[in-house]
Amino acid sequence: MLQFPKIGQVYPEKRTADERAHDFDEISRVYALAKAEEQSSRCSQCGVPYCTTHCPLHNHIPDWLRLTAEGRLREAYELSNATSTMPEICGRICPQDRLCEGNCVIEFSGHGAVTIGSVEKFITDTAWEEGWVEPLTPGPARGQSIGIIGAGPAGLTVADLMRARGYEVHVYDRHDRAGGLLTYGIPGFKLEKPIVMRRVDRLAAGGVVFHQDFEVGRDASLAELRAKHDAVVIATGVYKARAIKAPGVGADGVVEALDYLTASNRKGFGDAVPAFDAGALDAAGKNVVVIGGGDTAMDCVRTAIRQGASSVRCLYRRDRANMPGSQREVKNAEEEGVEFVWLAGPEAFHDTDGTVSGVQVAKMRLGQPDASGRRAPEADPGAEYRIEADLVIKALGFDPEELPRLFGAQELAVTRWGTIRIDHKTMMTSVDGVFAAGDIVRGASLVVWAVRDGRDLADRMHAWLKERAPAVPAGALVSA
Repeated sequence: MLQFPKIGQVYPEKRTADERAHDFDEISRVYALAKAEEQSSRCSQCGVPYCTTHCPLHNHIPDWLRLTAEGRLREAYELSNATSTMPEICGRICPQDRLCEGNCVIEFSGHGAVTIGSVEKFITDTAWEEGWVEPLTPGPARGQSIGIIGAGPAGLTVADLMRARGYEVHVYDRHDRAGGLLTYGIPGFKLEKPIVMRRVDRLAAGGVVFHQDFEVGRDASLAELRAKHDAVVIATGVYKARAIKAPGVGADGVVEALDYLTASNRKGFGDAVPAFDAGALDAAGKNVVVIGGGDTAMDCVRTAIRQGASSVRCLYRRDRANMPGSQREVKNAEEEGVEFVWLAGPEAFHDTDGTVSGVQVAKMRLGQPDASGRRAPEADPGAEYRIEADLVIKALGFDPEELPRLFGAQELAVTRWGTIRIDHKTMMTSVDGVFAAGDIVRGASLVVWAVRDGRDLADRMHAWLKERAPAVPAGALVSA
C-alpha cells in the first residue's frame, strides 16, 4: 500500500469518442488484473477514511482495496458485497467524483484519488465471471409475506434482503421488466442492461415473485395489497416530469426526457416502439436541444449523439461550475461532440405547422444566492437569441406522483413536496404496516441512496414483522 507517490492515477482506458459515439456499449475498457491491483495499492489506508464516511453505504473501501492489491479478489468481493446489494452497478453509475473519490485523502494532497469506482466494478464483474456470486438462498420460511411496489434499486434491495431472511416476497411494477430507472432510464453506455438483468434473474431464481405490468390503483388498491401481505413497501421512485412554462411548449417535438430515454432503451432490448419508429423519439438527422444540467440531461445529449443527431446542444441556466450533473459526464459529452450553452434558459418555443422549429433563448446571469445558497439565475434583458431545433428534450428533473390519489389511499400522508411522509425511526408511513424508501421519500436522488434506504428499511421492517410473527411450532428453525 501507500504507493501513491510512485504510481499515478490511471482510470480504465476509454474507447475513442468516434468509436463509442456509434454504439450503446459502455465507454471504458476493463482493467487488467495487474492494473487493478496497482491502482488499489495507491490507497493510503487512512486512519479516518473519508471515502467510507462519504459513501452512503459506508462501504469498507480501504479494506477491499487492500485485499485487491494483495490479489485476494474473492475476499475483496465478499467484503464489498457485505454492504451493497449491487456493487457493480454503483461502481458504474455513482458520481464518485462527488462521493468517495472526491473525498479521498490523497486527492487532497494533489496525487489524484484512488480509482475506487473502477476497482469496485472490476472486482464484482470478476466475481460474476468466476462464479463467486452466490445464488439467493432463502432462510427458513417465516409464514409472512411482503409486497413491494416498485422494482427499482430500493425495491430490489428490500426484496433481496427480506427473501434471504425467509419472507415470501412479491414485487409489483408498472413496467414489463424489473429494474426501474436502471433498466429504462439509464442508457447502456453507462450501464449495460445484462448487468441489471442478471441481478433481477438472481432474485427470481431465489423465489422473489415479480408481477410485471401491474399498476397499484388500476390492478389493486393499496388497501387490497395491505390485506394480502403482512407488510407493504412503497418504493416507486419519482417519475412526474417537471414542467416548463413558456409559449409553444406544447408543440410536437418537445418531449419529456424519460419518454425519450425509455424509448431508446426499449429499442436496445429489441422492443417495438411506435413513437421511436415514427421518428418522434428518434434524434437521427435532427438538431437536438436538451434543457437541463443534471445527469438525466447528460444521458439525453449522449443518447442523441449515438442516434445520429445532426447537432446536439445542452442549455443550462447556470454556469459550468454550478451545474448539478457529473463533471465527468460533461467531459465525456464534450468529447463526443455535444455543445454546452451555459447561462441560457428557454424563453419560448417556435414551431412550423405545430412542430417545433427553434428555441428562443434568454441569456442568463447569476444574481444573489437563493434559499439553497446557490446564486440564482436571472434573465439578462435584451440578450435573447434563437437556436434551431427539430427535437427539444426537457430534462428538468422529477417530482413525486400523487400517490394517495393513484393508490386510492387518501390516508397516506405526504409532505408539502408530495413525497411520502414516514417515521424515520421505523420508516413506516401513516398507514400501519406500510413502509417507504428511496426517491419517493427523499426526492430525486442517487441510486446509491436508494440502495442505502432499501437496506435500512429491510432492517426496520424485519424487526417490526418479528414482533407480529405467527407462533412457531416446537423444534422449528427460524433465522434471526
